[in-house]
Amino acid sequence: MMGKQGNLPEIRKTIIVDASIEKVWEAVSTSDGIAGWWMPSTFESILGKEFVLHAGPYGDSPCKVTELVSHNRVGFDWGKDWHVLFELQQLAGGKTEFTLVHSGWDAEGVTEFGQPHTAIRGHMKDGWEKIVKEKFPAYLTS
Repeated sequence: MMGKQGNLPEIRKTIIVDASIEKVWEAVSTSDGIAGWWMPSTFESILGKEFVLHAGPYGDSPCKVTELVSHNRVGFDWGKDWHVLFELQQLAGGKTEFTLVHSGWDAEGVTEFGQPHTAIRGHMKDGWEKIVKEKFPAYLTS
């Protein structure tokens, strides 16, 4: 299952924020940071660390940190199928480029809750758009 890319395209969202890479790194590599713009979790930035995402009405999802490169990348497996990657790049003028990639979509796949990937991917794509383009920058400037 790991690293398997189903036959549905990954969700990819990129934004340039007016915040230092240190500040953005804090927002994507700590449980407090992640909770500030996405959802609460028991995340710790330790490679191989298992943690739980508290996904509200969907309950708790088991996750595992699979990539960790300081001030550059945080990647983790989410549930049984998905992989989420936060990628940072320092830009001139104290700005930072943030990219989110949510992969592991399979047209034949269903979530732990029995929902088809095809349906959930649409919801997630819209959700990530709002989170990355609105909630993330708002958190960084708060």
